[in-house]
Amino acid sequence: MQIDLRTVNIKPLRHTFDHIAKRLGADKPATRYQEGTFDLQSTHNFHYRPTWDPEHELFDASRTKVVMKDWYALKDPRQFYYATYTIARAKQHEAADASFTFVESRDLADSLAPETCQLALDLLLPLRHLAWGGNLNNIFIAAYGYGAAITQPCCFHAMDQLGIAQYLTRVGLLLSDADALVKAKSDWLSSGTWQPLRRYAENLLVKKDFFELFVAQNFALDGLLYPLVYQNIVDKRMTSTGAAPVAMLTSFMSDWYGETQKWVDSCIKTAAAESEENKALLSQWTVHWRERAIEALAPLATMALKCDANATLNLVVDNFNARAARLGLSV
Repeated sequence: MQIDLRTVNIKPLRHTFDHIAKRLGADKPATRYQEGTFDLQSTHNFHYRPTWDPEHELFDASRTKVVMKDWYALKDPRQFYYATYTIARAKQHEAADASFTFVESRDLADSLAPETCQLALDLLLPLRHLAWGGNLNNIFIAAYGYGAAITQPCCFHAMDQLGIAQYLTRVGLLLSDADALVKAKSDWLSSGTWQPLRRYAENLLVKKDFFELFVAQNFALDGLLYPLVYQNIVDKRMTSTGAAPVAMLTSFMSDWYGETQKWVDSCIKTAAAESEENKALLSQWTVHWRERAIEALAPLATMALKCDANATLNLVVDNFNARAARLGLSV
């Protein structure tokens, strides 16, 4: 008996959901990111206005002074939705966990000079509390922002900040013991070196404009903190003095910042290009929070870099200003 094999092409009746087809066209297939992001925000038939904020709907674009014709224009260039995000972070966690295992199994922490180890503890461990503030701020944006294009990645960003706090905890326990964590909390609460940064973090906790909070936390603060602490102090200065194990233990932070700044830049650039009013407002916010972040980070730079603190901080600020200018801001 002879069997003939044939290929049959079955034309799908539609390529995606109707609300996605309205954006892309009926004949264009949608990516999983587009289907998991576009038009997920509830817009009609809310039950009642929240009793704690009767001036706004439950989901209300007027919670920020930034005005967008389409809030879904703030697309994530990483194309993160839940599946791609968790897969990416799982791979990064495996790499970070391998670094911790490598340092611990070979007792590399014991090879650090006592003063270098103490600097790592003094500089990094209080940042656990700052990362917790970053978690809360991004959760606020996820809760009160408008449009899943920005609220969804902010929720992911919040979980990343929580993960960074946990990595810093592991660093403290690997380099020292639980007493180091207690001291770091005490420093965060009472040390003069940390009070400007603590003040910055706590002031953000009461901001109500979700996009200003996005600028202050994810753009201005992180845009200065991560290049200063992880790229310049840890990866350059401390590594050159024999603290390569510390750089291994904090490699996730450097890699994470390099990835997430692409998303932050995309949101800022798109919002600034929407209108001259947006551009002026974002520029004003950036200048305001940049100056406060510089003031807050200066004591950390002095603690770690001594006489090179001003030069390094100025370089970080210059790079940040160039970054902001590329995004269309006037700073």
